[in-house]
Amino acid sequence: MPVNTQSQVACDVKDLALADLGKRRTEWAFQSMPVLQTIRKQFIKTQPLAGLRVSACLHVTTETANLMITLKDGGASIVLCASNPLSTQDDVAAALVRDYGIPVYAIKGENNDVYYSHITAAADHKPNLTMDDGADLVHMLHTKRQDLLAEVVGGTEETTTGVIRLRAMAKEGVLKYPIVAVNDAYTKHLFDNRYGTGQSTIDGIIRATNVLLAGLTLVVAGYGWCGRGVAMRARGLGANVIVTEVDPTKALEALMDGYRVMSMQEAAAIGDVFITVTGNKHIIGRDHFEKLKNGAILANSGHFNVEIDLEALGKLASSRRQTREFVEEFALRDGRRIYVLGEGRLINLAAAEGHPASVMDMSFANQALAADYMAKNHATLEKQVYSVPDALDKQVAKMKLESMGVKIDRLTVEQEHYLSSWSEGT
Repeated sequence: MPVNTQSQVACDVKDLALADLGKRRTEWAFQSMPVLQTIRKQFIKTQPLAGLRVSACLHVTTETANLMITLKDGGASIVLCASNPLSTQDDVAAALVRDYGIPVYAIKGENNDVYYSHITAAADHKPNLTMDDGADLVHMLHTKRQDLLAEVVGGTEETTTGVIRLRAMAKEGVLKYPIVAVNDAYTKHLFDNRYGTGQSTIDGIIRATNVLLAGLTLVVAGYGWCGRGVAMRARGLGANVIVTEVDPTKALEALMDGYRVMSMQEAAAIGDVFITVTGNKHIIGRDHFEKLKNGAILANSGHFNVEIDLEALGKLASSRRQTREFVEEFALRDGRRIYVLGEGRLINLAAAEGHPASVMDMSFANQALAADYMAKNHATLEKQVYSVPDALDKQVAKMKLESMGVKIDRLTVEQEHYLSSWSEGT
């Protein structure tokens, strides 16, 4: 990989001339990340990651930039690559290289070969700790770069899809080092997934299409925390929301939350806008394409671009063309036109800016504290996937409340005794 002569930092970014804008936007985001601000001050004093090499495969955004700066200030040697070909903010990548001396390998719109060459560059850093969003770096280390595994002591994983992959690896006994599932933290998935994904997904769809959602029928595939957030925000904008699910409990919850619940086969014929947030593949496939209305809009906010079967849709189409940035039209042989947003990739990052900084503040506070925890405790951990320790999760919540000027009650001695005893009854 090249070393940019302007920065003398190894990198592959679009244009270092974008750095001024990236630095300003990174500083703007940091204002809304008070918990990470506090952790960064602590890290500067205590240097918990001193001497450790960290390879991070994350969405290269302003919020991620502040996490990287925090880890570097905590003593770590950092290399960052993109966890999705369309999620990189090129100005932020440039600023991290030029202004903060952090090697970055990420270009918005990079093709598949470049994407994996960038992950290879992160692996070449010979990490002691990995930080992933989707587990692509972990997968590479366990398949093509097994020679590097001996130096890896632990890692963290940001998102649901990655945690699913890692737990499958652990179950099969092939995971070679312990990993903390940051997504499992309450202060991550209850807020980032619900409020962050909910707002940023709708933001991405509106930016890409400029459609009015009020009065449209919007289908949300999956009613996990991300699906809950998308459905809630879509209803708030006046859409008629349908939820599809495979889990009967979640389907029942969606029904009792006031949404229509049905199969995708039923929804395909009546939906105007479709959003997949399942973490699974081919949620919308050939059978569904054949039923879609003319003008139906398909978007995905799950981590990988596999939820919409684009190969099958391409075979059904007589032609395809770009109609707007991030909007591709598939003209079917029967005259219908179907529109796919952001190449079926994460629409909130492809066409918008991802989650607001105030919610990523908690997610990345968990990442920083989990990295600290892993650095201190890896020797005592099995090669498994661990949840964020409850004490760290509650610490993040407490710090967030304090930053917002909110005070809550504390249990009295009498109340603590009552909750820990069994002798008192009716």
